[in-house]
Amino acid sequence: MDFLTHIEKFSHRLADVEAALSDPKVFDNQQKAQELGKEYSRLKELVATGAAWKKNLEELQENRSILQSEPADSELALMAKEEIDRLEAEEKKLNLELLQGILPPNPTDSRDTIIEIRAGAGGTESSLFAADLYRMYLKYSESKGWKIENMDSNPSDLGGYKEIIFKITGTDVFKRLKFESGVHRVQRVPATEASGRIHTSTATVAVLPEAQEVDIEIKPEDIEITVCRASGPGGQGVNTTDSAVQINHKPSGMIVRCADQRSQQQNRLQAMTILRSRLLEKKIAEENAKYSAQRKAQVGTGERNERIRTYNFPQSRVSDHRIELTLYNIDAVMEGDLDCFIEPLIAADIEERLQELEKE
Repeated sequence: MDFLTHIEKFSHRLADVEAALSDPKVFDNQQKAQELGKEYSRLKELVATGAAWKKNLEELQENRSILQSEPADSELALMAKEEIDRLEAEEKKLNLELLQGILPPNPTDSRDTIIEIRAGAGGTESSLFAADLYRMYLKYSESKGWKIENMDSNPSDLGGYKEIIFKITGTDVFKRLKFESGVHRVQRVPATEASGRIHTSTATVAVLPEAQEVDIEIKPEDIEITVCRASGPGGQGVNTTDSAVQINHKPSGMIVRCADQRSQQQNRLQAMTILRSRLLEKKIAEENAKYSAQRKAQVGTGERNERIRTYNFPQSRVSDHRIELTLYNIDAVMEGDLDCFIEPLIAADIEERLQELEKE
């Protein structure tokens, strides 16, 4: 990959966008101005990454020259070898960032994201695992400085969840979390298991880019809204007023229910947000199927019937089946250290997309 040519293109385009934004007339069209503003931020970051990549390349060449010219056991050669190891690791990171910039940006990558976690096979243990996954994503979001907002939940016994839906707001949320869609499998001894036998349970995760009204039009005549009294924890107001909202989208048959907020209006807004995002996901899936019918289910497809990852607690093992990566760090992963899987998944997706571009 000729990164230097692309870095020059980024610099030229950045200058063009900067010039366009300096013209007050561009702000007569707010949508155009916002698009240019986003492109400017993206290009500025890529130009900085390009400068870091060139500096890293120069330092690598210098240290490799030192290593070749000095005796292998000399202090200078040993220092150069340590520096080369560091620079090569940095090179991989910068290569990935530049490749992401070269590929056409996915318009949904910058969207806020709705995550739906549902207990699968395994009864009580699957609902406890759903709660563990929820906590894992909370911890990961905290590490990224993202904001979490719960939208709806259906608690189970012993602190688990039959279902929980929440929204994550922040920078590049969908870009990083979209690969989490699918079936997550856990193998461990349940808290309720007296004989110490290992059980296998599952939970499904759906990751939806938040849809905007311009993405999906929902006609009033296509929906049926009903209200009822919310149940469960949440205080006196939640339990004694008709605040829970259920929306039935007749054309798709989708049903969305929200009861976590205190007012009917808040629950209605939340339910519409979830419905719109589910319809956008359906639309994207249909378009992908239309244009890539021959493509096998690999990284990034988001198919919910995929078994994407297994968490084996007795062996402290986590395996991602899409990229055949196994790590023995389950405690760290459950505490939200997900980049060890997310970064390789992004890299694999980029490689696949580059191969598709080359075929066109």
